[in-house]
Amino acid sequence: MDDSSRSKITACLHAWTEGDRDALGQLLPAVSEELRRIAGRQMLGERAGHTLSPTALVNEAYIRLIDIKHVQWQDRAHFFAVCAQVMRRILVDYARSRGYLKRGGGAQRVTLEESIAGGPVRETELLDLDEALSALAKFDPRKAEIAQLRFFGGLNVQETAAVLGVSSETVHRDWKISKAWLARKISGSSNRLER
Repeated sequence: MDDSSRSKITACLHAWTEGDRDALGQLLPAVSEELRRIAGRQMLGERAGHTLSPTALVNEAYIRLIDIKHVQWQDRAHFFAVCAQVMRRILVDYARSRGYLKRGGGAQRVTLEESIAGGPVRETELLDLDEALSALAKFDPRKAEIAQLRFFGGLNVQETAAVLGVSSETVHRDWKISKAWLARKISGSSNRLER
């Protein structure tokens, strides 16, 4: 994505924040490809025959985004981070509504390392990761947000730093700690970082 596209997206986001409904119409075509990429990443490893496709996930996210009020969009990275959070909630809600068991019930399997690299998704379930992220957020909200932005949003270190208003070094350090903490939490191991 070139700088003019980024600037256009940011301008549309600011106009939408100020109540310009036409800006949303201009924004959606500009971001749809990236949203489908995020949705595809989140749908990796879903069971065969899953009723949500990446396109359906993007459409559901659009519907929920339109209903979000009072968001002061900072820039495109912030927008995509929120979209990733919305998609995460949709998938978790869907998994819960389908009555999946906590372990082995067909929910999405997610590996922190492999998913970041865009590889196959396995080893732990989406619901376990969601639970672990919620636990991390209770005692270290920034680390949980960094993990969510990097893992679900696919933002790089610089984009994550810009969204959170911290340095790239802070994101790098917190991301490393978050991955280790989440992996231990999901695997059931005790972790010194929980204290």
